[in-house]
Amino acid sequence: MDETETSKPGRFRNICVFGAGAIGGALAARLASSPLLEGATITAIARGAHLQAIRDDGLHLHEPGKSEPLVAKFAATDTASDLGPQDLVIVTLKGHQLTSASEDIARLLKPDGRVVMIQNGIPWWYFHGDRTSGLEGRQVESLDPGGLVWQRIGPERVIGGVIYQGAQMLEPGHIRLTSGGLLHLGEPSGTMSAELAAIAGLLQASGWTIKTTDRIRDEIWLKFLGNAAFNPISALTRGRITEIMDGPAVDLVKQVMTEVHAVAARLGCRVSETVEEKMEHGRGLGNAKTSMLQDLEQGRPMEITPLTRAITLLGRMADVPTPANDILLSLISQLDESIAKARTAGG
Repeated sequence: MDETETSKPGRFRNICVFGAGAIGGALAARLASSPLLEGATITAIARGAHLQAIRDDGLHLHEPGKSEPLVAKFAATDTASDLGPQDLVIVTLKGHQLTSASEDIARLLKPDGRVVMIQNGIPWWYFHGDRTSGLEGRQVESLDPGGLVWQRIGPERVIGGVIYQGAQMLEPGHIRLTSGGLLHLGEPSGTMSAELAAIAGLLQASGWTIKTTDRIRDEIWLKFLGNAAFNPISALTRGRITEIMDGPAVDLVKQVMTEVHAVAARLGCRVSETVEEKMEHGRGLGNAKTSMLQDLEQGRPMEITPLTRAITLLGRMADVPTPANDILLSLISQLDESIAKARTAGG
């Protein structure tokens, strides 16, 4: 496959990154800077000081091994209605942010537009097109309250994304990538469609390592194996990964991962790492902070449902007990509630 040909914009000439934080900003910057994407219009939805910095000076992307940042200029707004119809929307919001944003995302899409959902944890569209679990088409209320995202965007538009990329917002308008990135993309139905190949080609041409798959749920569970354990435990203990793995909570990590592995298997997925292998890879993350711990420290709502509640719900649906995850959910929910009360009392 010729990279120049596959990376031409084709019908994906108008591309919006919805949520230009650390990961989304990096995606937008690389897309906007790719000479092979000449002719495509790249825009982004951002907010606050970060939005103003992008407008004033562009987005500065500090990449591993490079002494100078990539400075990307592209249009950015906090109002989706400012933008015209889009062929492709790449969404990097967290799961609990999707309901409020879903109407804007839906309005952005052309009738034949596609949406790439890059999200940690179990996504709202999980059972759409799923032929391995026996639960095809099932909607999970907690992942999509009222079914609003399903109704507004439509799961048939979705291409699932699972990303491995260390990224940090240094200051407004400046993002640092802390490792080489890998992005898995797949149609929920498992179809290796021409549109999947075209979108993968566009992202590959902009500097990402892309792998397409006909089993995107396997990749979701592989990453979830670590997220389900490390995120809530880190928030409860305020510990970084190395502190968790060297402390008394390491046994809980193993219990949580074992339950996640069992639920994935019962739902027909093949997780390519054992619990022991995933724990060893976790040790390799060293002093990293999880996203849930970062949200906690910065006073933002934590991503509890996709990363913790989801495994308890899917465990019941699959008839697999999840006692360790049940306890974690109770504890992290109580912590979240107490912080919300303190925030309300203080403001």
